[in-house]
Amino acid sequence: MVNEMSNKNSTEKLITLLENQIAIMKQQNEELSKKLDQSLAQNKYLSEQIHHLTKTLYGSKSEKSKYQAPDGQCSLFEDDPSFSDSEHTDEQSTESVSYTVIRKIKNKKRNDSFKEDVEIEEVHHHPSDLQCDCCQSNMHEIGSTIVREEAKFIPAKMVRVQHIEHAYECKRCKKDSTQNAQIKRGKAPMAVIPRSIAGPTVLAKLIYDKFIQYLPLYRQVKEWERSGLLTNDKNLSNWVIRVAEEWLLPIYDRMKEVLLSKSILHIDETYAQILNRSDGKPGQSNAYNWVFKTVPSQGPVIVLFQSALSRGRTVLEEFTTNFRGTVICDGYSAYGKLPNITFANCWAHVRRYWLKADSKNGRIGVGYCDQLYKLESQFKKCSSSKRRKLRNKYSKPIVEKFLKWVEESPFYGKNALAKAAEYTLNRVQELKAFLQDGRIEIDNNPAENAIRPTVIGRKNWLFSVSEAGAKANAVCLSLAETAKANGIDFYQYLVKVLTDLPNLPIHNQPEILHNYMPWSKAIQSTCVK
Repeated sequence: MVNEMSNKNSTEKLITLLENQIAIMKQQNEELSKKLDQSLAQNKYLSEQIHHLTKTLYGSKSEKSKYQAPDGQCSLFEDDPSFSDSEHTDEQSTESVSYTVIRKIKNKKRNDSFKEDVEIEEVHHHPSDLQCDCCQSNMHEIGSTIVREEAKFIPAKMVRVQHIEHAYECKRCKKDSTQNAQIKRGKAPMAVIPRSIAGPTVLAKLIYDKFIQYLPLYRQVKEWERSGLLTNDKNLSNWVIRVAEEWLLPIYDRMKEVLLSKSILHIDETYAQILNRSDGKPGQSNAYNWVFKTVPSQGPVIVLFQSALSRGRTVLEEFTTNFRGTVICDGYSAYGKLPNITFANCWAHVRRYWLKADSKNGRIGVGYCDQLYKLESQFKKCSSSKRRKLRNKYSKPIVEKFLKWVEESPFYGKNALAKAAEYTLNRVQELKAFLQDGRIEIDNNPAENAIRPTVIGRKNWLFSVSEAGAKANAVCLSLAETAKANGIDFYQYLVKVLTDLPNLPIHNQPEILHNYMPWSKAIQSTCVK
């Protein structure tokens, strides 16, 4: 009996021990399963990162897509008489008709050619002997042929211009002892930079080469020496800063007033580098260039750059103090909740996120974006009011279907697909803004294109030594890009500005600057490309 009780207790203890071990093993199994899931998720995320980086490094950099309809697909607007400009007959022939397709052969265009206003120099080639070999009589010309054209380059030359003021006096009054003899003196025009040998054309060429050709100042020194001007990069830098502060900044400020009076702006920013900073941070710290651009539907295009030490919200607040309207931008957190400003977000950034999620769902997201861009390409030439109506009729259903799909799809985690969904859903109202106003572009590409010269320049001139130099760069870039946007030759524009403004009372009569805006009639008639 005692043995039976002992065996029973031993069995119960064994069962309890086994149950505890099983519970421990289940817990360990669950922990291992969680770690395995985490490892698989991390592995998937890292695989996506490797694929994305490999594609970025070796794949195509273009984000362009074809928005043309497939062969045989009808226009989306064939049932909309307000969109179509063509008329259709009610009766259509059902008879079989054969067509002969005639392919038009286009003349192959040369890769190089001359502008129409290039001066022509003729070089005539006559036979060395004009006597007939048979009868020795003189021969007469019967025609000529242009056998080839070639380009001839005449290098620029430096001219040392000396301004000499001549003085005159009246000899008759000088003989008369009762009155002083009158003296008149010729007056030379004011210099752009006092006590400097740099004239308007030299300064215009200097600024043009840096901000249009992106040629750093230290590389311009040798070219100036070859032309006959001995200088150094420090002098060139000081010239750019002086010109920007004294003569170009008033035009920049006037352009800023006009820009802030508009109701729609594109805004973007990119990093830069300033060595000597006033905030105490090292020169390796990022500074920033902000770009502000108007839309073509609101008058002449204005492009303004502003240099800043940070990417902070305060920069945007200070610049847009007098602005009332809509800002088209990317999803950066500084863009939001500013007084009197609404925001429209960029669909190109949305598409970019879904493109990074290189998967079936990622391609679905890109497909929705491409449908919108295809429509935009067809709305491009419409007026703002008509574009708004067409967007509400055709684009709005696509936007709502896309957002509903994102909301109902289970995109979770830290992978590219989840990030694309999160980016989209966090900006729903801002992404819908283009549907309410036909003047609002679907993306912020105009600002990204406008800021590209800063990026190209950054790769060439690398950094600004001082904040004054960075500000001068922003002023010069603003005038360069605005001039290009308005079809103006920037070099000719600078020559005129630097020749005229030093001799005009622009500080007492700032309204004079109206005639020197890149879109003014005076500039458009004298500085065209």
